[in-house]
Amino acid sequence: MELHLVAAARPNLPKLAALWHALAEARLPLRPVLLHTGQHHDANLFGDHLAALGLPEPAISLGIAGGGHAVLTGRTMMAAAGCWQARRPAAVVVAGDVDGALAAALAARELGLPLIHLEAGLRCADADMPEEINRRAIDAVATLHWAPDEASAARLRAEGHGEVRAVGNAMIDTLLRQLPAARARRLPAGLAADGYGVVTLHRAANVDDRAAFAALIDGLGAAARRLPLAWPMHPRAAARLAAHGLALPPGIAVLPPLAYPDFLALLAGARLVATDSGGVQEEAAVLDLPCLTLRPSTERPVTLEAGSSRLVPAADLAEAVAIVLAGGWPRARPIPLWDGRAGGRMVDHLAEQTWCAA
Repeated sequence: MELHLVAAARPNLPKLAALWHALAEARLPLRPVLLHTGQHHDANLFGDHLAALGLPEPAISLGIAGGGHAVLTGRTMMAAAGCWQARRPAAVVVAGDVDGALAAALAARELGLPLIHLEAGLRCADADMPEEINRRAIDAVATLHWAPDEASAARLRAEGHGEVRAVGNAMIDTLLRQLPAARARRLPAGLAADGYGVVTLHRAANVDDRAAFAALIDGLGAAARRLPLAWPMHPRAAARLAAHGLALPPGIAVLPPLAYPDFLALLAGARLVATDSGGVQEEAAVLDLPCLTLRPSTERPVTLEAGSSRLVPAADLAEAVAIVLAGGWPRARPIPLWDGRAGGRMVDHLAEQTWCAA
């Protein structure tokens, strides 16, 4: 039987890789099949990451990219439905909360397929955030919910969702698997271990609005006067930077998007990270890396509770960097279930399903 793992965007891949490798070691009558919706489609954002994560080229490529939320979601939903009518899997796994994941989730359930949401139960309480809408909608239709921590699992149960399992953080499986090799990689030219900070920005609320983006650039410029910053720039941020006519201040080195091992090496050698990425918040927590989260809220409050991450407004960036450099940032506390064994727990839950034993 085929288990279709839906990859829409780059952040999905490290999570699905944990399940892929766990299934390879398990004795289940399931063959994982990677399905790429096409939402992230170029080499920098998708193709270059597959081999680095030990994943094959997708067996199924829907090729749906571009357009706004409604267009992308609708076209992806139709393409996924057509695929699964011709090639029906035993179940479908979607990871995360991007538009392609939502579309695949809706298509799967319309066809009566068991749907598993990997990374279920995350909430930031911002009803206007596109990802918050998507993740709630996916959880509403999912058959099985794999939560990254016990608090997320409890939230799902309180919302009335059945078949909830706290399996741990799948991306941390991949991080721990790749960390030894990443620490041995060379850093980009001009960077010395513990002598720089990392920046990532891509969310619409931060980069689409010119005033918000300009305020973050100003804050990063002030921070860069205290610590050089390396910014692997997402294509969305690069396009908005040019469209807004904004210039980067001195002290910020722009890098191209990096393959996962190279980005992990960059994080592992950094003094701190300033980011609006939920995944980077998680990685920073495990790496015990001070994380300046450039958002008013986060769907990963467990990283705030662990101590390594704080919500930092743009105007407070320089002060936060000064606190880190002065040794005033707390150490990260271990997060239960973020131990590199989420893949095994997911496989154990699959083995309990009647459709898996059929």
